[in-house]
Amino acid sequence: MNGGRGRRDGAVDRVVVIVLDGVGVRAAPDAAAWGDADAATLPNVARAVGALRIPRLEALGLARIVDLPQPPPGAVATLDAGTTARAAVGILHPVAPGRDSTTGHWELMGCPIDRPLPVYPEGFPPAIIESFERAIGRRVLGGRPASGTEILEALGAEHVRTGRPIVYTSADSVFQVAAHEDVVPVETLYAWCRQARRILRGPHAVARVIARPFTGAPGAFRRTPRRRDWSLEPPGPTVLDRLAEAGRDVLAVGKVGDLFAGRGIATAVHTRDNRDGMARTLEAVRVDTRHALVFTNLVDFDTMWGHRGDARAFALGLEEFDAWLAELVPALRPRDLLLITADHGVDPTTPGTDHTRESVPVVALAPRGARPRDVGERSGLADLGATVAEALGVEAPAGRSFLADLLGRA
Repeated sequence: MNGGRGRRDGAVDRVVVIVLDGVGVRAAPDAAAWGDADAATLPNVARAVGALRIPRLEALGLARIVDLPQPPPGAVATLDAGTTARAAVGILHPVAPGRDSTTGHWELMGCPIDRPLPVYPEGFPPAIIESFERAIGRRVLGGRPASGTEILEALGAEHVRTGRPIVYTSADSVFQVAAHEDVVPVETLYAWCRQARRILRGPHAVARVIARPFTGAPGAFRRTPRRRDWSLEPPGPTVLDRLAEAGRDVLAVGKVGDLFAGRGIATAVHTRDNRDGMARTLEAVRVDTRHALVFTNLVDFDTMWGHRGDARAFALGLEEFDAWLAELVPALRPRDLLLITADHGVDPTTPGTDHTRESVPVVALAPRGARPRDVGERSGLADLGATVAEALGVEAPAGRSFLADLLGRA
């Protein structure tokens, strides 16, 4: 459904969207079909560690949509009553057939796909591997599904010895290429990935080609922050496109720019990790006057902790994000709208290392003076994009805006 043309009445001047990558809140309505009926990333992490110290998120209303263990003594709300009165929460149920960052972000910005992107549970067909090998002029290792840490343990030493890159996939629609930075220069790895992106079209148009540089020695390999993604372009218009057409600039922080293949984005800032992403976001909120939308992805929940089954580190990351809100919230301008959400789940407490099919939270902080209402459970992540579109005065390609709830209008 269409979100309608937004009215520029001055209630919202800027929107800040923060995606906590992989922080789902419950199994999606169709999760059983994906084998994810027991997935619930945020509450399962909280139960795995006993309790979470996330008082600011709780003060903003998170506990109204997520059943969390009682916080430990002393972990009390630290946001003032005027701030908490401007908070609202809700849940978005995904409709696009996917459980990955690409389909999740596209749907969040009003472009849900209607058919799954290709995946390779049995490994890549020989034709794909052979085309890639011809393009880069050398043979590859792997070609099968694997976790990033497992494939480095299994093939990293042979890669260092031979210089052959490691190619692998996952349950998601991805073609990943790993190479040691001392063996293959990072710019060469990036060039190989651009070649792969040109090859992977038509029936093999995977969502993302991902460069996975790593360093270290056998038994102690570790991925570096110089990962890059080459995504497909969204198959239809997004809210970002509509903003660009209207002359309203978008700042993409983290992997957001890659996920949209740069389309509709005025400025893209790559980040090393969550801390860097939070620092870049806070800097933009404090000093930036150009961008109408600040759109941030915090990826460590997914890549560093969720895929590795590390519930303790995941919990610490949530607590660090919560503590950072004590800096972000006071930095918001009177007519800023803050939306915190996620793109999918990656429950570290369930078997396997893949993403999980989950519904995601919306935690909203409305402009000063508003008295918002909770937005309920929504069918489609695109409702968030429709809300962004209406707030910034452009047409939404899909979704139903809940801006009226956030502004307290009838």
